[in-house]
Amino acid sequence: MEPGKNIIVIVDDEEMVLTSLSSFLNLETDYEVKSFTSANQALTYIADNEIDMVVSDYLMPEMDGMSFLAKVREIQPDVPRVILTGYADKENAIKAINDVGLFQYIEKPWDNEDILIIFRNGLEKKQLMRKLNEKIEQINKAYGELQGLQNDIIKTFV
Repeated sequence: MEPGKNIIVIVDDEEMVLTSLSSFLNLETDYEVKSFTSANQALTYIADNEIDMVVSDYLMPEMDGMSFLAKVREIQPDVPRVILTGYADKENAIKAINDVGLFQYIEKPWDNEDILIIFRNGLEKKQLMRKLNEKIEQINKAYGELQGLQNDIIKTFV
């Protein structure tokens, strides 16, 4: 695997959907695509590997997409989560956004250009969140050092 290559996990019980999305992404991007027909196998992979985005079908026999994405959120909370569905159910989309911190809701059939934009934006969001967390760590470290200096100054003059 190339350093810095984005890993996208796609989970759908329909092999044709996985093949279609994987082939398109392999042709149009440099993302590394990992596809699974089993939500449980995908969870095992996600628990053992750092990923950059996950896309899940809404209705699957083994586990529904919302339950799957909720588990992904527990394992890797900063990973953008996308639901892919053939059902135009806005109520469940809103519920998903609130319940599992969904990044995006995509309806089948999807538009390839829209998919590229969604993935690019999701990956950019993850990168920005990582940078923000790094800055927060630096600030916290600097604050701790300042606290130590303040304590040293107080001890010296008191």
